Amino acid sequence: MVGLSEVRTWRPAALETVFDQLGRHRDTLVGLDDELSDAKAPEGWSGEAADAAGRRHDEISEEMRRLVAGIAAVRRGTAEAADALVAVQQALTEAEELARVNGFQVQDDGVVLDVAPPQVEPSQVETVRRERELVRAEVIERIAQVVRRAADIDADLAAILTAAADDAVDDGDAVSLADAESAGADQGALSTLGPPESDNPAANAGWWNSLSEEEQAQLLQDSPELIGNLDGLPASVRDEANRAQLDGERQRLEAEIADLEAQLDDRFLGGWFTDLDDRLDQAREQLAAVDAIETTLDRGDRQLLLFDLSHEQARAAVAVGDVDTADHVAVLTPGFTTTVQDSLEGYDNQMRDLQRQAEDESLRYGDGGSVATVAWLGYDAPQADLGLLNPKEAVWSPQPAQRGAEDLADFYRGIDASRTEDPHLTALGHSYGSTTTGYALQQETGVDDAVFFGSPGLGTSDVTDLQVPAGSTYVIEARNDFVADLGGTAPFGIDPNQMDGVTGLSAREEQLPDGRRLNESEGHSAYLAPDSTSQYNMSVIVSGNADRAVHDDGRGFGDWLSRPVPGTY
Repeated sequence: MVGLSEVRTWRPAALETVFDQLGRHRDTLVGLDDELSDAKAPEGWSGEAADAAGRRHDEISEEMRRLVAGIAAVRRGTAEAADALVAVQQALTEAEELARVNGFQVQDDGVVLDVAPPQVEPSQVETVRRERELVRAEVIERIAQVVRRAADIDADLAAILTAAADDAVDDGDAVSLADAESAGADQGALSTLGPPESDNPAANAGWWNSLSEEEQAQLLQDSPELIGNLDGLPASVRDEANRAQLDGERQRLEAEIADLEAQLDDRFLGGWFTDLDDRLDQAREQLAAVDAIETTLDRGDRQLLLFDLSHEQARAAVAVGDVDTADHVAVLTPGFTTTVQDSLEGYDNQMRDLQRQAEDESLRYGDGGSVATVAWLGYDAPQADLGLLNPKEAVWSPQPAQRGAEDLADFYRGIDASRTEDPHLTALGHSYGSTTTGYALQQETGVDDAVFFGSPGLGTSDVTDLQVPAGSTYVIEARNDFVADLGGTAPFGIDPNQMDGVTGLSAREEQLPDGRRLNESEGHSAYLAPDSTSQYNMSVIVSGNADRAVHDDGRGFGDWLSRPVPGTY
C-alpha cells in the first residue's frame, strides 16, 4: 500500500541510474546482432548435426530477442517512472507548502492538522474560519491525488518488472535484436492516470499537478475534450484544450447540418412527424455559437475556459486577460435570454471595458495589480420561448438558477485551486444571473466580493447565507429597472437593496472627488455602460478599492411597493 511516507522517501535518481545501466546492457546485447547472425550454420552444411545446430541457433536467437525486449520494457518503464515520480514529489511539495503557509501540517498518514491558526479580530473569525476550511479541504484533495498517482505509478512499474521477470515481454515478430528492442519498449510505457471521478476542482488540480510535463502534453494533444472543462486546471491549459476542439466541432456540425437538410429535402412532408426540424435548428444554433466564440477569441488576449456543446444550450466562458496570473479576477454571470451565439460577443465587450477600467483604478488608487474578467455563460439560462410554459425552466422558477449554481460554484473554486496564490476574486451577477450567483455563493467558493445588479433576488433573504466576507456584498439598482423592482415578489428572496448587510452602490449621475463626472445608468441593461457610475463602482470593487465606491441605496417607487411586510421573510 503506497502512502505519503513512501512517496517522501522515493528516489527518482536511483531509477535514472538503473535506466543508464540497462542502456549499457542493451547496447552490449544489440551489438551482438551481427555475431548472432554470423553464427548460423554455414551454407552447404547439411545432415542431422546441421539441423540440430540450426534449431539451437533459432532457440538462442529467440532467447536473446526476448531478453532484449524485456530489458527495453524495463528501461522505458524506469525512465517514465522516474519522470513521473519527480512530478509526484513536486506536487506533494506544493501541497505541503500550501498547508505550511496557511498554518497546517500534513502527516504521513495524510491527515492535515491545524497547527498555527491565526489570531484575528472577533468580527473576522467566521470569515477566516471559512477560508481556512476551504484551504484545508484543498490540501486534503491534493494529497489524495498525490497518493492516487503514486499508487498508479507503483502498480504500472511492478507490472512491467513482473512481466520481464516472467519472460512475458513479447518480442513480436522481430527478426533482429534491434527490432526486439523496439517491440519491448512499446510494452514498457506507463499508463496515464485519468482525472478523478469526483470532478472536485481541488482534486482536479491535484491530479493535473501530479502528472509529468510529458503526460500533460500528451493529454493536451490526444484528449483535449477530457481536460478543457475541468475546473481546477490552469486557465492556459483549458484554453489550449478548448481551442483545439473548435475546428473539429465546426466540421462535425457542418456535416450534421448538411445531412439533416438532405433528409428534409428527401421527405415529401418535410419535417412533419419527425424531430428533424428541431435537430437542424439546434445544430445551426450550435454552429452559430462556435462562430461567436471564434470571433471573440480573434480579438486577442482571450482565454476560452469553457466550451461545451453537450447540453440543450451551448456553454462557454471567455476571459479577458490572464486568469492564471491576474491579481484580481471577476466573473460575470448573465441572465434571462442569454445564449452564447447571441450574447457572448456583447458580454465580452463589456468585460473588456470593465477590465480596462478596473486596471485603471488599480493603478490610480489601488495596488497596481493586473485584472482578468470572465464572461461565464455556463448554464442553461431561461429563454423567451416555450420553456416559459415549463415550471422547471421558466424565468420565474428558481430551478435553472439552482442547477447553474452548482457549476458556477465549481468554476469559482477552480480559479483558486488552479493557482498557488489565490487572486482577489469578485462575483458579478446580473438579472437572473444574480440569482444563479446568489445560490452559488451559498456554498464555500473562495469569492471575496460579490456585486449584484438588476437583481430580482439572491435565492435568500438573509445575507449571512452568502459565504462571502461580511461587508463584501454589494447591490446596484438603476432607476426604472423593472426586473430589480420584482425583488420580493419572485420566489428568490427579498429585494437585495432591502436586505440588511448588503451595501448599496450608486447607478446615478455622480461626480467623483477627483473631478471625474460619471453618467447615470437607467433601466435594466445599461449597468456596464462605459463611463457610467455603475461600471465605475464595479471596477473599484473588482480592483480591491471598495473605499472608492459611490454609495446609494438605489431605492425607488417600485421598491416601496415591494417592501417586505414585517415577519414575511
